[in-house]
Amino acid sequence: MDDQASPQPAGDTGRSLDRRAELSEFLRTRRARLKPEDVGLPDFGRHRRVPGLRREELAQLAGVSVAYYTRLEQGNGRNVSSEVLDAIARALRLTDAEHAHLTHLAKPKQHKKKQTARPQQVRGALRQLLDTLDGVPAYITGRRSDILVWNRMAAAVFGDWAELPPQERNWARMVFLKPEYRDLFVDWEQKASDIVSFLRMDAGCHPDDPRLSALVGELSVKSEEFRRLWATHDVREKGHGVKRLRHPLVGALELSFETFRLPDDAEQAMITYHAEPGSASAEALRLLAAWGADATRAGSVTPP
Repeated sequence: MDDQASPQPAGDTGRSLDRRAELSEFLRTRRARLKPEDVGLPDFGRHRRVPGLRREELAQLAGVSVAYYTRLEQGNGRNVSSEVLDAIARALRLTDAEHAHLTHLAKPKQHKKKQTARPQQVRGALRQLLDTLDGVPAYITGRRSDILVWNRMAAAVFGDWAELPPQERNWARMVFLKPEYRDLFVDWEQKASDIVSFLRMDAGCHPDDPRLSALVGELSVKSEEFRRLWATHDVREKGHGVKRLRHPLVGALELSFETFRLPDDAEQAMITYHAEPGSASAEALRLLAAWGADATRAGSVTPP
């Protein structure tokens, strides 16, 4: 395994995210995406002045008073019960990931600042496991989409992250700020959307994380695409799927990925990639494995 120190904290470089504002905007955007006909309500056409459902319609569907729901959508989630949140989630037709995000925003758990500032550590046995995955690109991510550790095949496919300063080993920074990754991912827009969704969920769990706030602030200033995606307030879990890549050495790659949350630390996840046996992508991975360090250097998508 290459030199893979966990990203170090840069200090309190940003203020905490405004949890009340996050809760307010999340509820508003979820309500705006629902049409009356979606929930069996009449649509009065040109007389409707707001996109999506009105607050009173949503309150009626959830079985709460308009005043109560209005306070919640204004960011006041104090003393809201789990039963009410469940009813609102059903009325808004939230996914499991969105429901969990709503709960984190409305009923935040108390996290010590030191916990979010402390570098995440990867157990030695997990590092050894990555090294034994011969021919399988794999890495472990942590909070804020930080890349904590990776194996030789991940470096051969995605670039030699050891060449980057620890604070730049972050999927959000690479996807939005490095043009090479726009070329690497065939469906860059989907990858970017997935990353933003992950950061949104992270913000719901850790609204008081100054490093996360600083990252969001930096990306908002430097990337118009990030600002657009961040404003949607979309959240979703994507534990498996397919990624199509344009590798600078072996060309087209179609790899299936699986995400494994660690039982003893849900904020860390191992992601593995594999190709269909006998496919052109499997042969391409075999070539990258055979080239070893030469493939990593020659095929790196990170600048020298």
